[in-house]
Amino acid sequence: MIHENYIPLCFLPIGQKARIKTLTSDGNARRRMLDLGLITDTIVEALQKSPSGDPTAYEIRGAVIALRSEEASNIIVEPN
Repeated sequence: MIHENYIPLCFLPIGQKARIKTLTSDGNARRRMLDLGLITDTIVEALQKSPSGDPTAYEIRGAVIALRSEEASNIIVEPN
């Protein structure tokens, strides 16, 4: 399912939108991501980075959530 145009969410530039394609995490981490609405074909937008650079705020289904790079690296997206 990994395609050459897909990237980890942590590499999505601020202000850009992408479509979620798959989650590579498992167990409780995967469950948490699914509970937050991070499911296939959901649109996510990178809003801003914290002053220290991590975490990054993302808009997902009308909610703003902060994800650390470690978490966002397990979310594979297709940039729009």
